[in-house]
Amino acid sequence: MRAYAKVAVLLAAMTALFLGVGYLIGGASGALVALALAAAMNLWTWYRSADAILQMHDAQPIGPNDRFGLHRMTEQMAQQSGLPMPSLYIMRTPQPNAFATGRNPNNAAVAVTTGLLEHLSREEIAGVIAHELAHIQNRDTLVMTISASLAGAISMIANFAVLMGGRRDSPLGVFGVIAMTILSPLMAAIIQSAISRTREFEADADGAEICGQPMWLASALQKIGALAGRIDNHHAERQPATAHMFIINPLHLHQLDRLFATHPPTEERVRRLSEMQSKGLRAAG
Repeated sequence: MRAYAKVAVLLAAMTALFLGVGYLIGGASGALVALALAAAMNLWTWYRSADAILQMHDAQPIGPNDRFGLHRMTEQMAQQSGLPMPSLYIMRTPQPNAFATGRNPNNAAVAVTTGLLEHLSREEIAGVIAHELAHIQNRDTLVMTISASLAGAISMIANFAVLMGGRRDSPLGVFGVIAMTILSPLMAAIIQSAISRTREFEADADGAEICGQPMWLASALQKIGALAGRIDNHHAERQPATAHMFIINPLHLHQLDRLFATHPPTEERVRRLSEMQSKGLRAAG
């Protein structure tokens, strides 16, 4: 329950930041407009989150008779976990990666890249799919999608503040508008990071339980982490607000970017999975 309470606080903080930028643009009326936009966006995100994210990454559906056997593998693990079969999609990018989206298990989707299917073994792919099923099982997908939408909206409306010059009578003045424009995307990134980092460890542990082999996922994380740093994901680079949804950050990180990393260190994730394996446990609390 603590994790859910933290997520609620973080999402409330993002909404407050959204209203703050609205106030800078148009005062009280601007804040009201921002509030209305935020409410409308949340409703839109609730019903259209999966489709919107999948379209951003040009994901195409995978049928039940795919040559990789991905549908059969996913169906078996979903049944073992008591989950409905999610829709499967493929993203045509050489970078190995994957994410899950959707407002609940009955409307969930899992998307994998062509690079994931080409570079990983069948066991490693199973570990990745199990991780994404864990996100669906834990109801993480809606939270991550909403935070992605809000982060993108915050950055957009902050840019509007500069283009419009802000309110002349704003108590923060022109410098305040500029500062808000710089800080808003950074604050959104920090909030995204906090949401994602608290849940990746849980999805790793639960994913290890789903596939029954912690080292399948550990090996996959090591391989994806090494390749993602060298191979571009152009769709993700154009949609950086969705980076936290992937199993490994799809963006190329520079030194300063590590302050706002969307995922916990891969080494720590692998260490925890290795401990589970050494103790003979399928999952950690």
